[in-house]
Formats: sequence, structure tokens, C-alpha cells
Amino acid sequence: MFKIPLIFLGIIWLLVGCTPSKSPSPSTSSSRTQSQSNSSSARAVSQVRSLLSAVTDNNLEQTKQALKAHPTQLDRPNSKGETPLLVATHNNNVQIAKLLIDHGADVNLQDHIQDSAYLYAAAQGRTQILDYILKHTEPNPKLYNRFGGTALIPAAEKGHLDNVRLLLKDGHVDINHQNKSGYTALIEAVALRDGSSKYQQIVQLLLDYGAKTDLRDNRNQTALDYAKQLGFTQMVNILENSSN
Repeated sequence: MFKIPLIFLGIIWLLVGCTPSKSPSPSTSSSRTQSQSNSSSARAVSQVRSLLSAVTDNNLEQTKQALKAHPTQLDRPNSKGETPLLVATHNNNVQIAKLLIDHGADVNLQDHIQDSAYLYAAAQGRTQILDYILKHTEPNPKLYNRFGGTALIPAAEKGHLDNVRLLLKDGHVDINHQNKSGYTALIEAVALRDGSSKYQQIVQLLLDYGAKTDLRDNRNQTALDYAKQLGFTQMVNILENSSN
């Protein structure tokens, strides 16, 4: 009585067991492989340090990796408004600065205190970086620091003779620009320093490139007035012998 149902069950079991399992189509397999590849790439990129972090640590290799993995971070500033290039300039890391410039970093972007890579390099004696900026980019000569000065004025005041020479040779900076105090590069090189040989050379160089000696600051003083007041005899002679 129960033989027939058992036979039927056996047949059904055989049919189900012999049915081949459905294999994934080539397109489905390809999509899965591509998805896995994209996921791996995304994880790899996320594991690369940020550009600012790599630059801050002066790590050239990690900076290269970050530029490749995070190209949109090239000019992304930190909380102080400092771009990776400005940070590299602070650190005087010439290799990293050149690398960032070669990738198109903006030398004119200013931070919260109005420093840019261009202005800072000139003011703080980062001569190799300044030289590279002048040769490979287009710094804005009308970009002023927080004192209203050009790149030339602090370069002269801080005694960076090579930077003064680079800026004057480049020829784009206004040699007679006056900042918020009415100071020119010439006035600052005399009035705010010690009259030493280094500053005498800077004064002579400025005069050679056409710095005006008759410009007066907000106190109605000229560079010659300050030289006399401070007893800088050599400075007085240099200025009095100038026809500017």
C-alpha cells in the first residue's frame, strides 16, 4: 500500500539531486571582482596620510603618496589658514616645496595673518624656495603682508641680501612701495637696523636699482634722516652720494 508513494519520492529525489546548480554568469562574476577591486583601492587611499600631515612631518615619500591619493588637498589649509606649501616653506623643506610647486600649488594663498609662501620665503630667508617660486610660478607682486608691505621690504629689513637681490633682479616688485607706516625697503634697511656692512650692501643694492631717497614715512623722515640720527656714517655717505 505504501510502495507507490515511496517510489514517487525516490524519483523526485533523483530529479532534484541531478539538477545542475546554477553557476554565476560571467558578467556577475566580473562585477563582483570589480567591486572588490574598487573596495580595496578605496581602503588603500584612506590609509594614506593627509597631505598636510605628511608635509608637516617633513616626510617626502609620504607627501608623494598623499599627492597621488589626495590631489584635491594640494591647497587645503589647516586651522591657521596655512597651505601645505606654506607649511613646507616654514620648515624650509626645499624638496617638498619644489614638489608641491611642480604639482601646481598656489604661492599666493595667504593664511590668517596674511603670510603666503611667496611673502614668507622672502621675509624669512628661504632663499632656495624663493628662487624656485620666482622661476617657476607667477607670484603676485601686489600681494601685501599684514603690515601693508611687499616681499621686498621685510627681506631688506631682516638683512636677507640674497633675497633682496633675487627680488630686484626679478623686477616685478615695486622698489618704492610704502607700507602702512610709510616705510620703503630703503627706509627700513636704515632705520630699523644697525648700519652694519650687510645693511650697507643692501642699501647700495636698492639704490643701484632705483630706490628713491626722498620718500618720507609717516613721521616725515627719509632714509638719510634716520642714518644721520643713528650715527651711521657709512650709510650717510652712501645715501648722500646717490643721485636717486
